[in-house]
Amino acid sequence: MRKSLIFAVAAAGILCFGGPCAWAADSSQPGLAKALADATVPLEQGLKASEREGKPISGKYELEGGAIQLSVYVVKGDSFNEVIVDHKSVAIIKSEPVEADDLQQAKEQAQALTHAKVSLETAIGEAIKNHSGYRAVGVVSTVDRAGKPVASITLMKGSEVTMVTGTLE
Repeated sequence: MRKSLIFAVAAAGILCFGGPCAWAADSSQPGLAKALADATVPLEQGLKASEREGKPISGKYELEGGAIQLSVYVVKGDSFNEVIVDHKSVAIIKSEPVEADDLQQAKEQAQALTHAKVSLETAIGEAIKNHSGYRAVGVVSTVDRAGKPVASITLMKGSEVTMVTGTLE
């Protein structure tokens, strides 16, 4: 029962995460967990690599056509791009404009970071430090109910998923 509840909450979180981040939602957690074994690059390193294309505002591992992919949304000026980072070498595979139906969420994510004092990478590092054995597989910048910038972080340990919130102040 507890595992079912955790999975249901995680799936809802991923889908909610998919609200601001619908660009990459993948509800196949067991498949993602298995595919992550091939991904040697930590999410935070992928975010750092994507900085060549702009400021990271969200990122996640996802299954695309059955293959693992590290996707990061970045903002540079008024442009929003999706950057695909190689999950083994950290090389940028491609960078293309965010699709129109995801543009509003990308703008909201960028807006959330305007008052952030802490990077998404730092927030992920804190989350991992507090959740031994977990790996960050997704992060979205957003604001909490008080209007403060936060990072919604998805962590996985095997097929176990947990969602945490990290402050960006």
